[in-house]
Amino acid sequence: MDEETRYEAVRSRDARFDGEFFFAVATTGIYCRPSCPAVTPKRQNVRYYTTAAAAQTSGFRACRRCRPDAVPGSADWNVRADVVGRAMRMIGDGVVDREGVPGLAVRLGYSARQVQRQLTAELGAGPVALARAQRAHTARVLLQTTDLPITEIAFAAGFASVRQFNDTIKAVYALTPTALRAAAPRRGAARATPAAGIPLRLAHRGPYRADAVFDLLAAEAVTGIEEVTGERGTRTYRRTLRLPYGTGIVAVEEARDGAAAATGGGSGTEALHRGGWLDARLHLTDLRDLTTAVQRLRRLFDLDADPYAVDARLAADPRLAPLVEARPGLRSPGAADPDEFAVRALVGREGAERLVARHGKVLDAACGRLTHVFPAPAELAAEPGPLGVLAAALADGSLRLDAGADRDDAEAALRALPGLDARTAAVIRMRALGDPDVALPGAPEPPSDSWRPWRSYALRHLALAAPAGF
Repeated sequence: MDEETRYEAVRSRDARFDGEFFFAVATTGIYCRPSCPAVTPKRQNVRYYTTAAAAQTSGFRACRRCRPDAVPGSADWNVRADVVGRAMRMIGDGVVDREGVPGLAVRLGYSARQVQRQLTAELGAGPVALARAQRAHTARVLLQTTDLPITEIAFAAGFASVRQFNDTIKAVYALTPTALRAAAPRRGAARATPAAGIPLRLAHRGPYRADAVFDLLAAEAVTGIEEVTGERGTRTYRRTLRLPYGTGIVAVEEARDGAAAATGGGSGTEALHRGGWLDARLHLTDLRDLTTAVQRLRRLFDLDADPYAVDARLAADPRLAPLVEARPGLRSPGAADPDEFAVRALVGREGAERLVARHGKVLDAACGRLTHVFPAPAELAAEPGPLGVLAAALADGSLRLDAGADRDDAEAALRALPGLDARTAAVIRMRALGDPDVALPGAPEPPSDSWRPWRSYALRHLALAAPAGF
């Protein structure tokens, strides 16, 4: 977008662009999301940034009114397969916090200097600044939703010291951590405790077909690690997670429709246009896993998608136009754990349930019907046949399905494994790697290049329209 288009988005407070870019006002020192309800600044005072981190690096603080750090992420990072796109997905997954910039560079196959140069040149901020912005957001969530001690929050958010934490919060929010906690909006509910979990709102842009996502999750749910409860329209999806520092249990509520979870009031049409959120609650054995758990949920529920771009492209095809009109905002769900999904794609639902019973880690305390964590690849490497080969490849790193994996390399490695056909490899690429542009072998409709880069979404439309799916 050129500056004229961006300013028009700011002037019209267009929520479709929240997360796609940020704007800052030179006269106030504040940066905002495009839909910020504040008075529109003069054109000559506005500066534009691709990321919140770039705005912070330039000395701007986050708007307290529109909270630009809480917007959905840019859909670009899911589409792009280059080093910048892969780096952004890994930074979102907490790689820099856990392994530093050298660890990020090794995973990308570049030197740390090359990574720094490419990210700074395109995004206006390097990996440290991008991770810092993410840590600040995590800290704000913990400050405003829990009663945890501030010192504990500093390290849980990924900061190396309390002083670094204090300095960052003051720079990003122009408030001390104590003042930021005191400014938390009250929703009439008690503040969260470690036992009650951390309540979150997982934002999305535009319309969101939650019913289709929850239908799929219910159909795939593996006993012991997942469950979907409640009546259609008000269901809850719950599952266990294996995370870098511990384990977790997450619960996500189904929005009744696109308007039910929308921000603000207005008509249903206005609400669908503005977007909304899914309510979630996280129980973590180690709070340092909060960022990773949130990003995995965002990928599972495809919350960073741009439904406007997807629907506009697919609706241009006469075959898909009526399907898009019937289901605006349809998502292409990903996976909460890429390695787990690959195993499940190979062995099927019943096979996965047997693996959970034999090899799954038993929770210290069962939570309803959730009793286990899905076994790690290393625990399945001794299994006979294709399963053992797949698990061994995941365990030793010769096959990588993490957030920043090269999708072409991963699919080639999958196809080289015995007993894993092209269709299964494509399904893993689409779901575990979150690729929005997969052509699935054996689909009833031949894929069209006009659907690119959203062929995965076209497949979802076609599968829901087919009498028995595919």
